[in-house]
Amino acid sequence: MQMFKTMMIAASGMRAQSQRIRVVSENIANAGTTALSAGQEPYRRKVPTFKSEMDTQLGAETVRMSGTVKDTSPFGLKYNPQHPAADDKGYVQTPNVNTLIEMVDMKEAQKNFEANLNVIKSSRAMLMRTIDLLRR
Repeated sequence: MQMFKTMMIAASGMRAQSQRIRVVSENIANAGTTALSAGQEPYRRKVPTFKSEMDTQLGAETVRMSGTVKDTSPFGLKYNPQHPAADDKGYVQTPNVNTLIEMVDMKEAQKNFEANLNVIKSSRAMLMRTIDLLRR
């Protein structure tokens, strides 16, 4: 039964990293957007938050994404006096999304997902080997 517990814990990590990738993808998709009119804010980067929780059925700690928080770092400014969202000096606020940081976050989430997948594969292989030994 410990093998199944191990696989369920790894599966919770895979779900959390999958949700993290979705948030990062949303950030990247909105990196070039601006507000539609003056006085409005552009897209604000979202940061996923995680929480460990006790799974009473498993008797183990699992992880889940508990939500997202808005990144409070300042927006960028781009000079474009013709834009409808330009201020009185001709500057337009741009999202506080740095695509380089987002790509690093994406890569880290991917590696964590793969590590959890390898845990499941290894557990499955050990379980199958045990079954094979018991058959003999």
